[in-house]
Amino acid sequence: MPLLLGDDALAERVAALADALRGQGLRIATAESCTGGLIAALCTSLAGSSDWFERGFVTYSNAAKTEALGVDAALIDGHGAVSEAVALAMARGALTHSAADLALAVTGIAGPGGATPGKPVGLVWLGWAWRDGAEVKADAAQQVWPGDRTAVRSATVQWGLERLLVLAAGRKAR
Repeated sequence: MPLLLGDDALAERVAALADALRGQGLRIATAESCTGGLIAALCTSLAGSSDWFERGFVTYSNAAKTEALGVDAALIDGHGAVSEAVALAMARGALTHSAADLALAVTGIAGPGGATPGKPVGLVWLGWAWRDGAEVKADAAQQVWPGDRTAVRSATVQWGLERLLVLAAGRKAR
């Protein structure tokens, strides 16, 4: 079943994001786990996205997070792949391994399986990072989305696009 690509509200949000990024002279990168590249797909569905979309990483496995983004395996072992620490490391890694100015990372449990004690289905961590001069700054937040796998992934994509829009509005190119 196609997920999200025909959603007019999301298309409008991506267009607003594109305008904000172009207006600020910024480029973004994404690092996605539970969304499997949906955010990158939505961004690149807009013609001209190469002006502002630098690259996307789909790092579904723990090994991919380590190999592609440089997330320390000990961090994953210590906190779990679905954690604030890993979301922050993924966002920083996406920024470090790209020429982007802003990065968004998503890691979560979309379900129906995968829950563990303290980490229910629907738990998603979003991490974002940005360049501030020579320094990389980052922040993270979590949500627990209700519903099935599609609902969790859809809500996560919407939340990620909103966060990128807020970030783009508050930053300027290097």
